[in-house]
Amino acid sequence: MAKTLPKTTYKELLFLLLRRRKRLKVVGESMLPLLQPGDEILLDPDAYRKCLPQIGDIIVIMHPLQSDLTIVKRITAINNHDGYFVTGDNARASTDSRHWGTIKFSNILGKVTSQFS
Repeated sequence: MAKTLPKTTYKELLFLLLRRRKRLKVVGESMLPLLQPGDEILLDPDAYRKCLPQIGDIIVIMHPLQSDLTIVKRITAINNHDGYFVTGDNARASTDSRHWGTIKFSNILGKVTSQFS
C-alpha cells in the first residue's frame, strides 16, 4: 500500500495542459493519511484503455448509489466477474465496498497519477 503519491512532474503538468489529465480536489477524510481534505490530485481518465486496473491502484469512481458524486478509493480486491472491491485507507471514515459491494469497471473514471502541489 502506497504511503505517498508521487508529486506532480512537468510531464504530468503538460498532460494537464493538453487535457489528458483532470485536476480534482479531495473533500473527505476516507483516504487519510495518504490524502488530506483540500489536497489536489491529477486523474488519468485514459489509464485503463490498454491495461486493466490492479490491486493497490488509487482510482476515482462514480459513487454506485449517487451518480452525481465522485469519490477516491483504493482497489483492494478483484473478483472473476469484473467486480472491483474498493476501500478508503481510513476505514472509520470511509463508505466503500464494505457497504455497497463491488463496483463495475464502467464506474471507474480513471487512475490517480499524482498529488498536485
